[in-house]
Amino acid sequence: MEAWKRLGGFIGSRMAFVSPACVVLGVLFPDQLCVLKPAVTALFAFMTFQSSLSNTLGNLTRVVRRPAPMAVALALTAIVMPVAACALGTMLFGESPNLVCGIVLEYSVPVAVISAMWTNMLGGDPALTLATILVSTVASPVTIPLTLHLMLGQVVEVDAARMMGEMVVSIALPALAGTALNDVTRGRAARELSPVIAPAAKIALVLVILCNATGVAPYVRSLTPQLVCVAAFICAFAACGYALGLVAARALRLPRPQIASMTYLVGMRNISAGAVIAGEYFPGEVMFPVVIGTLFQQVLAAGFGSALRRMGREDTPREA
Repeated sequence: MEAWKRLGGFIGSRMAFVSPACVVLGVLFPDQLCVLKPAVTALFAFMTFQSSLSNTLGNLTRVVRRPAPMAVALALTAIVMPVAACALGTMLFGESPNLVCGIVLEYSVPVAVISAMWTNMLGGDPALTLATILVSTVASPVTIPLTLHLMLGQVVEVDAARMMGEMVVSIALPALAGTALNDVTRGRAARELSPVIAPAAKIALVLVILCNATGVAPYVRSLTPQLVCVAAFICAFAACGYALGLVAARALRLPRPQIASMTYLVGMRNISAGAVIAGEYFPGEVMFPVVIGTLFQQVLAAGFGSALRRMGREDTPREA
């Protein structure tokens, strides 16, 4: 059992390298790895369930009593970032509606569950992080179709009803089930069940990334200057997301734990969810801006983690 848990820890601590490696493998071996596609929805539901086992409805209650940090994080992720992505994407790549759709989808998906791991490593506020992830995830079956319809309804056809139904099954219900189970068992699910199945969830994440990367193989293998520019844009815009969360938290004069949480809540997106949606509902070209984000997200997370640690040392009063 200890070896099993160490495997999960090994994968989780090296996501900055694992994610890009999975994208490369998916591009190199698309025919072999695409057999995983029928299992992606189930794998994703399992990942969401496992990650939600560490949450409680009490977290949500405590954060709601002082809602400003969560409200700002949700406004930035659900409104500001998608609007900015749509405006800039249209301005730069308007002649390719599918690429614009992928860019908007990339920043319409909920907060990444793995942001909780990063905030824990950096001494963030777990209640703020987990409550925001829960609200963002449970609301996503409504917010994603609505965002795509409002911003791209005239450009791409979005089957909002079908998308909403499938996202309820793969995201919202598993999130609520994990949270409810932890509450009902008075925290035993988080202490006993979650560590046991966490390595399987990490392996599921690897399989999902591998499968989703196969969808962009034709585009990566025949990169055009435009696709290179899209990748550069995604990298720059992702960095802006982390920076926006950091600046907003400092503007609100939040304590250091909440600054760390806000940085990752605004910066990290559930790219796997976006890739599943792109692969299910849109042409292959939409997948490129979404999946290419996996090359940058974890690397940027590590970079901003170093910056937050330096800021923490600088803010710590020195002894006379």
